Amino acid sequence: MTLDVAGATRDRIRDEAIVLFSDRGYATTSLREIADRVGITKASLYYHFPSKQDLLVAIVRPLLTQWRDVVTDAESGPHTPADVRRILRRCVDTMLAHRAVAGLFLRDTAGILPALAPLVGDLVETNSRLRDWLAGPTPSAIARIRAVAVLELLRAALTAGATLGDVPDDLVRRTLLESAELVLAGREEGA
Repeated sequence: MTLDVAGATRDRIRDEAIVLFSDRGYATTSLREIADRVGITKASLYYHFPSKQDLLVAIVRPLLTQWRDVVTDAESGPHTPADVRRILRRCVDTMLAHRAVAGLFLRDTAGILPALAPLVGDLVETNSRLRDWLAGPTPSAIARIRAVAVLELLRAALTAGATLGDVPDDLVRRTLLESAELVLAGREEGA
């Protein structure tokens, strides 16, 4: 099998697995069903992914890698309003690019988290770093709460793809950025 054909087959396997995991759940989807949807044998699927867990990790890893890159970018620069907006834009763009994968976390958290055990620590640590950066240097308790709220707002809105229907990505992006900025800015306590 040539590299291009193998890569295309891996991509088709991942795409079909995302659809089936989203529709039926990770635990109840079999590798046989995925292979049938792709039009290959189960043995061929095993050539590309030795286990269902390996397939799930391969689906989630690109999202985690891009998310980690956003956090590294944030931490390498100052915490100015322009930089916060730029990083929020990158967060939204990353989640939009991986909307189907991000949706797996919301729809089947109980099914996929145990299978993603090798990645969970990295995901938690990356989210903690982003939350800390969004809260700003020497953050108050209010700033820390707002940073948590922004991450939850972005996650919930983007992973609820079914409720967004056919809303164009540019409208989703614009609305989420505006909402995130409002949450982070907020009012000072006692104001």
